[in-house]
Amino acid sequence: MILLERKCPFTGVVNTMELPLTHGEYDRAMNLWEDGALIQNAFPMLNADQREFVKTGITPAVWDSMFSEAQ
Repeated sequence: MILLERKCPFTGVVNTMELPLTHGEYDRAMNLWEDGALIQNAFPMLNADQREFVKTGITPAVWDSMFSEAQ
């Protein structure tokens, strides 16, 4: 497991997410993604929320608060 830190572009807060990867797996997947692979192909072991966090730094809670429909 690794702890990944990313700054949320909406809140400016630096968040941490635990990902089910070793550092080597993360590095290999990141290289694939940076070389042009789709993120879901580079990181198939992560769910959509985890991939969004890797890509943008947006947590599921912030995503829901920003993009959910008003009830």
